[in-house]
Amino acid sequence: MTSDGGSNLDFLSVSMASMSKHKQLQDCGSHHVCHICQHSNVRHHRRASVEPVTDSSLTKVDVVGVGNAMVDVIVSSTDEFLTEQQLTKGAMALIDEDRANALYEMVGNDGIEASGGSAANTMAGIASFGGTSAYIGKVSDDTLGKVFAEDMRSQGVIFDQPPANEGPSTGVCVVLVTPDAQRTLNTYLGVSSLLEPGDIRSQAVTRAKILFCEGYLWDVESAKQAIRKAMDISVSNGHRVALTLSDTFCIERHHGEFLELVQGPVEILFANEAEIKTLYGCELEEAIAKAAADVGLACITLGKNGSVLASGSERFEIAPEQLGPVVDSTGAGDQYAAGVLFGLSKELPLAEAGRLGSLAAAEVISHIGPRPHQPLSGLH
Repeated sequence: MTSDGGSNLDFLSVSMASMSKHKQLQDCGSHHVCHICQHSNVRHHRRASVEPVTDSSLTKVDVVGVGNAMVDVIVSSTDEFLTEQQLTKGAMALIDEDRANALYEMVGNDGIEASGGSAANTMAGIASFGGTSAYIGKVSDDTLGKVFAEDMRSQGVIFDQPPANEGPSTGVCVVLVTPDAQRTLNTYLGVSSLLEPGDIRSQAVTRAKILFCEGYLWDVESAKQAIRKAMDISVSNGHRVALTLSDTFCIERHHGEFLELVQGPVEILFANEAEIKTLYGCELEEAIAKAAADVGLACITLGKNGSVLASGSERFEIAPEQLGPVVDSTGAGDQYAAGVLFGLSKELPLAEAGRLGSLAAAEVISHIGPRPHQPLSGLH
C-alpha cells in the first residue's frame, strides 16, 4: 500500500476491526476532546455473542497477540470522495487527530465504530474458533480506551493491559469503504504506537503457547524493544513466536532487522506475496523456499489463488474457500492468521490449519468489517 504521508511515521499501517457494542461516545479524555467521540448516532454492529472474558494473569491461552490497539470508524464512501480528498484508494494514510476529526465531519456520523488493529483482529478470530486468546496493546484511560477494552472482552479475548494515564489519546482510524469492497484507511495512531518494554508483563506472555506480533509496530523504537522483550520471554519459556510482516513499506524500512528476526526467534511467519518477495528480493517460488529454510513454518497468502504453507521440504497448497460474494477485503489476512494459529495451537495437521485459515478469510470478506459475523467454530 501507499500513503500520502502526514507524519514522520509514514506508512505505518493498521488493519480493520469489527463493531463494538458500547455506550455513546462523549469525551476522549481529560486533556482534550476528540471530535469523533462526540457523535452519538453511530451504528452498532451485531456480532455473534461470546462469553466475555475479563481476567487473566493465570489463565492459560493458546495465543497472545501484540499490536496497535485502535478504535476504527467504518464508513461507506465513493471514489469521487476519495479523489476530492486526494486519498489513494486502498491505501493507508497516517494522519493527525485534527485530520481524523475533519474526515469524520465530512463523511457524516452514520458509520460504525470498532475495536481494531491487525493482531487484535486475529485474537478475536481465534476466540471465535473456540480458542483462548489474549491481547497486549496500548490505549489511554479515556472513553475510546474503555470502548476498545470492553469490545475485546465481549468477543472472548483476554485484555487486561492497564491503560496509559498520560500522553496521547487512544488511536482511531477512519476507514472509507467503496462499493468495490476496497477500503482506504486514515489512521491517527495516538498512544497505540507508544508501547514500551514496561508494558510487556512476563506472565502475559508466558501463559501463551504462541506469541503473535505485528510488524506494524516496528517503526517506533520503544515498541520495537517491547516486541523484542516479548519474543525473548516466549523463546526462553520454550514457546513459539509468530510474526506478520504487515506491510511492504515496513519491510523496506527495516529490512535487515526483519531478516534477523526470521532467522532468529521467529518460528511462524505470515506474509502475502508482495511482502515475502520484498523480504527476500526474489520471485515468489524462491522466496517461499528461503522462508521455509529460515523459519519453522512460512504461511504465504496469494489472494484468489489461496495460500501456501511451507515447512522445510514440505509444502501444502491451500485452495481458497468461498462463502459468498466478496463485500469487503478488510481483515482477510488477519483472519487467515487466526485460523492457522488456532489450528497450530491445537496441533492439527498443517493442511488442516491452512484450511481453517482459508475458511476464516472467506467468512470475513463476505461482509463489512474485519472480524467474524458468525462463530468460526461452526465452519469446521
